[in-house]
Amino acid sequence: MVNEIRVSPEAEAELDEIWLFVARSSGSIDIANRVTDGITARFGLLSRYPAAGRIREDLGPEIRTFVADAYLIVYSLGDANVVTVLHIAGAGRDVFPLVQ
Repeated sequence: MVNEIRVSPEAEAELDEIWLFVARSSGSIDIANRVTDGITARFGLLSRYPAAGRIREDLGPEIRTFVADAYLIVYSLGDANVVTVLHIAGAGRDVFPLVQ
């Protein structure tokens, strides 16, 4: 079953910030596009396999995380057949403050 993917405004903004950071630090729009495309490609995987991520009860009920290269996708399975991407953060970042 394929689930609907919803991306929160916060996650959209974080994805834009990641793109800007990579474009500036690498000096390449192509690299920035590849990085953000790699992250958003994981959304398709999560729509097909929503339970693929790690359960994070410390972050709240039904919240999971999924690694996308050097980034962490924080998402929830709250509604039936809907995966909501809440945040996208660097994999080493403490995501607890993001969801509180």
